[in-house]
Amino acid sequence: MSGYITALEGTPQGQTLALFLALLAALLHAAFGALQKGRHDPWLTRGATDICCGLMALPVALWVVPWPEPHMWPIFFWVFVIHSLYKLFQAQAYTRGAFTVVYPVVRGTGPLFAVIGAGLLFGEVFTFGQWLGLGVLLCGIFGLALYNLAYLETDRAGLPAALILAVITGGFVALYTTYDAYGIRATADPFTFLAWYFTIDGILMPVIATLRYRRMAQPPRLGPLMLRGVIGAVFAIFSFGSIMLATRLDSVGEAAVLRETSAVFAALIGWLVLKETVGPRRIALMALIALGAVIVEMAG
Repeated sequence: MSGYITALEGTPQGQTLALFLALLAALLHAAFGALQKGRHDPWLTRGATDICCGLMALPVALWVVPWPEPHMWPIFFWVFVIHSLYKLFQAQAYTRGAFTVVYPVVRGTGPLFAVIGAGLLFGEVFTFGQWLGLGVLLCGIFGLALYNLAYLETDRAGLPAALILAVITGGFVALYTTYDAYGIRATADPFTFLAWYFTIDGILMPVIATLRYRRMAQPPRLGPLMLRGVIGAVFAIFSFGSIMLATRLDSVGEAAVLRETSAVFAALIGWLVLKETVGPRRIALMALIALGAVIVEMAG
């Protein structure tokens, strides 16, 4: 598989595969985000997910993929720091605000910063048409957040703080997208990066979740919580793995933008699963997001 991926780098076939991987990442990331905002405390859900990710990845890291090159260990250290800060801010945002308001803000802030970061780090340049498409996509994403905010009936008290945290979280989305793309390109085997990323990334949040669980007056049953963790781990591994492979195969900026169609999937999940109201205006805004992504891809 590694040889197949590396052989497609910089080819038209690789660009097509990157497109599908980015859209798959968007769908799975929206499902993962909804899972965090569901039945259990988001801190506990994230802790359960991360420990499951780490346990799934550890055997692969130790016995399947090639050992990381020496220069990769400092990269893994900063990956751990960046992702830890991202998850701390994300959990705070989800704790304080409604999923359908917070999630679009997080995902809308991320691609703009990611495109700028990819230009600085990798020398990528968006065409005028791609900037136009990014603008259309961002209008749809932030319009969706504003619409959800205007008609939100619950969880309004914590929204100002939640929105600030969502913008900060979006900044970390851009930072980890750009830096992780650098990391996966720095090693010969992309699956070495992915296996060790999930192994190392599964350290912090389980500790925080355990401490939080012990302080709860009525903690949830571990069985359903860990089941949610296993499901979340599968979503997280395939979502993150897909977007990282997409950034190795094609433009980091384009992959980051296409992933943000996750706001469309998140709105659909909010409607179908979380029973949140969806009307014609929200459908129009979701269509705007999809149109922006299409423009970015076609103008590239």
